[in-house]
Amino acid sequence: MEHALQVYNTLSGEKEKFEPINAPFVGMYVCGPTVYSFVHLGNCRTFISFDMIYRYLTHLGYKVRYVRNITDAGHLENDADEGEDKISKKARLEQVEPMEIVQKYSLDFHQVLDKFNNHPPSIEPTATGHIVEQIDMIQDILEKGLAYEVNGSVYFDVEAFNTKFNGEYGQLSGRKVDELMAGSRELDGQSEKRNPIDFALWKKASPEHIMRWSSPWGKGFPGWHLECSVMSSKYLGNRFDIHGGGMDLKFPHHECEIAQCKAHNEEDPVKYWMHTNMLTLNGARMSKSTGNTLLPEELFSGANDKLEKAYNPIVVRFFMMQAHYRSSLDFSSEALSASEKGFERLMDAVSLLDSVKPSETSSIDVAAWKKKCYAAMDDDFNTPILISHLFEAVKWINAVVAGQQTVSEADLTTLTETLNGFVFDVLGLKVIDTQTTSSDDELTGKLVEGMIEVRKEAKSKKDFAMADFIRDTLTGAGITLKDSKDGTTWEK
Repeated sequence: MEHALQVYNTLSGEKEKFEPINAPFVGMYVCGPTVYSFVHLGNCRTFISFDMIYRYLTHLGYKVRYVRNITDAGHLENDADEGEDKISKKARLEQVEPMEIVQKYSLDFHQVLDKFNNHPPSIEPTATGHIVEQIDMIQDILEKGLAYEVNGSVYFDVEAFNTKFNGEYGQLSGRKVDELMAGSRELDGQSEKRNPIDFALWKKASPEHIMRWSSPWGKGFPGWHLECSVMSSKYLGNRFDIHGGGMDLKFPHHECEIAQCKAHNEEDPVKYWMHTNMLTLNGARMSKSTGNTLLPEELFSGANDKLEKAYNPIVVRFFMMQAHYRSSLDFSSEALSASEKGFERLMDAVSLLDSVKPSETSSIDVAAWKKKCYAAMDDDFNTPILISHLFEAVKWINAVVAGQQTVSEADLTTLTETLNGFVFDVLGLKVIDTQTTSSDDELTGKLVEGMIEVRKEAKSKKDFAMADFIRDTLTGAGITLKDSKDGTTWEK
């Protein structure tokens, strides 16, 4: 079957025919997490979306090298190159080594994505594993006059870059340098930057900064944007097919990546830039500051006050697939419960396929249906349209079983292979017992919350032996309690 896959390119703002640089090989880079806290649902949506894209490209026969990094150094608290490194700050607060923080939250990240049935990437490099390569790229950019060193820090010179490359900084996000300059605060006397829109390639480490490496400019650490430019070009070449991430990374992160790569290699690094949209929760933006947030484990266990019950990770994955990756998506009990029912209907129909008895002829056009399924995915990975077509097949299967429709043996084979291919290989779903899993997780959540209340009361009465007994009992059952000034939380 011929495929005319169209991909929405953020750089052009249009859908473009997908033509790999070196077919059948495809290079895809996706910005991974900064591992200083538990992975949140918004991040999960990005990684689930690109897992689906990876799966479909593989399904079409492409040989995909999928690279997704782990940021374990260099990501400061804001995008103005100020504040502490997020991982160093967490390590200081918890009084542990930074790499303990990295290990803890990298494990959480992988465990959560495994529950969502994500494939691992082909390569998962880390920022700290590529310090030498980052220093090499900085030196090259300095030699080309597109960066400058001040007091042990190195900054990318956006104005010099724009002069050399005809004002290209801002092309991805659609921002103009003059407007960015006008919208930036004036530099104070303490700033080392020539312009407020310049960004750090290397930062001098303050005495209290834990994570530091030797460089030609002294002890320091790399800028956040640099690692992706280095690792994408190392593993995929100076120019590759797809670069993905959440839409919040378009500016400044991806804009800076383009500038660094072009300064170093003097060519555009990426053919197709792809970005996923955001999640909301009960109609409002997810935000730690407002408390309107939900961790994956809280969603799976039901231990939260935002939703009515627990939901299996595969049901949540199916729910995410029911919206286009470029559309916003709202999490609510009503929407998730409706998706759970739809998932059960789909899986029930798939399980019936083995018992369908073929007839001499077909009363349904399986070939046309198969073509529509591929057309949906070839239209910028349109999973909601694909799923609507899959439910057409659900109706047919139920009708054939009821004796209201017929399907030939050849068409039944096509129907079975196509349905299984899209449900399991492309969408990444798998068979689960939604009733048992959901009710068990919900019951576990209620029991643990109840024991936490009993423990709280025991502590208030200074019955610390009972409080410790409850904690130890839960630990033995695989439940970890975390006490803080805001109360006690738990996780499996």
